[in-house]
Amino acid sequence: MEILDGKKAAQAIRDVLKIDVAQRVNEGKKIPHLAAILVGNNGASETYVAAKVKACEETGFKSTLIRFEGDTSESALLEKIDELNLDPDIDGILVQLPLPKHIDDKKVINAIAPSKDVDGFHPVSVGKMVEGLPTFVPATPYGIMLLLQHYKIDTKGKHAVVIGRSNIVGRPISILLSGNSNPGNCTVTICHSHTVNLKEICLQADIIVAAIGIPEFVKADMVKEGAVVIDVGITRVEDATRKSGFRLKGDVDFTGVSLKSSFITPVPGGVGPMTIAALMKNTFLACATKN
Repeated sequence: MEILDGKKAAQAIRDVLKIDVAQRVNEGKKIPHLAAILVGNNGASETYVAAKVKACEETGFKSTLIRFEGDTSESALLEKIDELNLDPDIDGILVQLPLPKHIDDKKVINAIAPSKDVDGFHPVSVGKMVEGLPTFVPATPYGIMLLLQHYKIDTKGKHAVVIGRSNIVGRPISILLSGNSNPGNCTVTICHSHTVNLKEICLQADIIVAAIGIPEFVKADMVKEGAVVIDVGITRVEDATRKSGFRLKGDVDFTGVSLKSSFITPVPGGVGPMTIAALMKNTFLACATKN
């Protein structure tokens, strides 16, 4: 069993981006600028946004963090997005999800200009991804593909089972893995809460992507010997022995599954850092495309 270390792979990506940014500076070109919007004070969202801002600093990007109170109106948020769309210095716009219940996520996502949609959630970006056209790929699925690429995982002709069908992870990663690319060229099965014989299907998988949001859902008896296991899940579970009062668990029972898998991602330190690295790559692309 080998650990798919997202921290190391993400650092390698940031190192390359840092060189690319330095070259742009030497050539007198614009450096990438990411605007992140945070609504409310959700603890997990605060952590994620802080990590993204830190990654920008380390890579040489500019970043702007815009905070709104949790009771901010939808119209005020949309007005700020319109302002950022028109700002030529902003290359990428990120609205941290989830948003408060009184704000329509889809309306907010659709308001971001496709040219600045570095999270890859806009329908234009999704449509281009489906057709295999150049676009901003959703950061988490893109990060998974970059991780497979970094570790040179052979995916051609393999059976990949994706557990979870969200628009953020499950559906896009199924499209990317089935695409005519490297990594890619998989035969993909998408499973979800209504799938019959889920265990039997998973046992056929050469690659499992677990993105169902249930801690330790994937057990060792669901995984065949030598499978590659990608754990997208991350849930805070109460733990009185920890100073923080909680610990993080993925969707995979790491202790048991790691004994059978050939490669496996840890939680934390697997897909999470790669998601941020993919966001950085998208932001650089948004900037470089303009100049």
